[in-house]
Amino acid sequence: MFRSMFKKTYTKINDAGEKHIKSGVPEGMWRKCAKCLSPVYAEGVRNNYYICPKCGGYFRVHAYRRIEMICDKGSFEEWNKVMPVSNPLQFPGYEEKIAEAKLKSKLDEAVVTGKACIDGIPVVIAACDARFLMSSMGHNVGEKITYALERAADEKLPVIIYSCSGGARMQEGIVSLMQMAKTSAAVKKLHEAGQLYISFLTDPTTGGVTASFAMLGDIILAEPKALIGFAGPRVIAQTIGTKLPEGFQRAEFLLEHGFVDAIVERKDQKAVLGNILKTFKNRERCSKAAGTVKCNESSIKDKSFIPDYSPGFSSKKGKSGDNLADYLRKDKAAYTQKAASYGHNDIKDGLVAGKLKKINEIVRIRSGKVRSDKSAWESVLISRKKDRLTAKDYIDEMFSDFFELHGDRYFADDKAIIGGTAFFNKKPVMVIGQQKGKNLKENKLRNFGMPSPEGYRKVIRLMKLAEAFKLPVICFVDTPGAFCGIEAEERGQGEAIARCLYEAGDLKTPVLSIVIGEGGSGGALAMAVANEVWMLEHAIYSILSPEGFASILYKDAAKCKEAAQDMRITSADLLNLGIIEKIIPEKKPVCMDNIDEIISYLGFELEKWINKYSIISKEELVKQRYERYRKF
Repeated sequence: MFRSMFKKTYTKINDAGEKHIKSGVPEGMWRKCAKCLSPVYAEGVRNNYYICPKCGGYFRVHAYRRIEMICDKGSFEEWNKVMPVSNPLQFPGYEEKIAEAKLKSKLDEAVVTGKACIDGIPVVIAACDARFLMSSMGHNVGEKITYALERAADEKLPVIIYSCSGGARMQEGIVSLMQMAKTSAAVKKLHEAGQLYISFLTDPTTGGVTASFAMLGDIILAEPKALIGFAGPRVIAQTIGTKLPEGFQRAEFLLEHGFVDAIVERKDQKAVLGNILKTFKNRERCSKAAGTVKCNESSIKDKSFIPDYSPGFSSKKGKSGDNLADYLRKDKAAYTQKAASYGHNDIKDGLVAGKLKKINEIVRIRSGKVRSDKSAWESVLISRKKDRLTAKDYIDEMFSDFFELHGDRYFADDKAIIGGTAFFNKKPVMVIGQQKGKNLKENKLRNFGMPSPEGYRKVIRLMKLAEAFKLPVICFVDTPGAFCGIEAEERGQGEAIARCLYEAGDLKTPVLSIVIGEGGSGGALAMAVANEVWMLEHAIYSILSPEGFASILYKDAAKCKEAAQDMRITSADLLNLGIIEKIIPEKKPVCMDNIDEIISYLGFELEKWINKYSIISKEELVKQRYERYRKF
């Protein structure tokens, strides 16, 4: 009796077809979520972008379905659908395994490649499929990826690759390893052809695929919670003999550590890809189309905009306030014509006169020099006010379709630096800013606007990306200085700032820097090597904080007010010294209450600046920037 209690028993399980017939449930109606193990309604999963409705876990998506989800209907044209079997090592049983994988997946190989359109924009696309030998990379996978990249370079098309792989294909040995070098070289060829490469990492992306084409994208996106890494987590845990932290090697982990630009949910992927493609498509075509767009009423929130006349702000011509007014009155006809061309066709003489008066009031020129009605120390305090507009405020108000890019691709994503692609009046640009918080919690997150080495390396990455695709760079400078700490020195703070100066000086695209708050020392200069530097009226730009300056030279930090005056750190001082080209007037210190006024003015000026520099050659841009700093 007791013996039978421990006897193994076996129950015959009918095949799926019989089971469904007997239960009355159609085959394929239900699926089991691999994450929460719950049964889920298959149709509901399909309608929910293949996401579990119970736990939010992502099901793996087949290659053709992936292409169907993100490409315009009927636009996909497949390349290299059938390829001869490759077994370079004559590995026993490998060809039979390939035959089984083909039968199971209904694919010829682990990746599908071809040409399609997303929002009408032609693109080369590749999608890996984990059903085929875990989408491991052998000769045929490497060949299909390489051919797609080469053809994209020849046809001047952007590339999107959805990666999903267990790594190299073991049965092909060293030949599989060579695919890493081959595909990476093809990515380089695409880059040299000036074409965009978007790498989209899905679960899992590991091994040789991670260590080659998957991590070489100009922009790297990932699906939520995707496993991404070189070595597998079990191998790492066994090697170091330690339990791995929660979330290790997941997409969120890579975002935090600077290797992924953004995590994008499936429902948003087509829209996000379409927006990125529009931003980076052929710059010449885009510039030509954008050149016909005027700075009209819809692009300027405050219709009582204030045009700028450079002679009014320049001390070099020695114009007094009266001379400036005379200059503007003589130029009234030109101003009226210019204003009308920007969409203000109802300009009247009275409106022009009002603008002249407002300009005279703002410029405040006395005896041929620009002066402010605030003391230097008052400007210091204003520049540090908690309610002062931050870089993100300007980005949100002045630009459309901003897509933030994260990380330095080396160590981390520094939240003291915010940057990404955007449109200004339908013209694609790269915007980068030093970001402070508006309360203690935000300031802790943003490190009080003090960038670390990884922040400056992110700046370099975004600038080089802008250069590659001919996007103007607009920087918003607002920092008390670069972060000083043990970890910053360990990671090379000085080298990171030096590298910023080095790369920005030779950047072959227009660069504009606007000091909107504090411009503290080398930490600010790292983002102010530009063709032009502007300052808000009550911003400051200095070698050191007044408190630090007073401590060092006057041996008394309490003499900071005197130091601020002696340092010549205000916008008026710096314009007279030739350090900056333009002052953005603040009738009142900028804050959210008067944001429309400052955005209107800046928008008008930025439109003129982009038009001015868009017709200058790369060589002249670099030469002008070099000579700008050579004169000091």
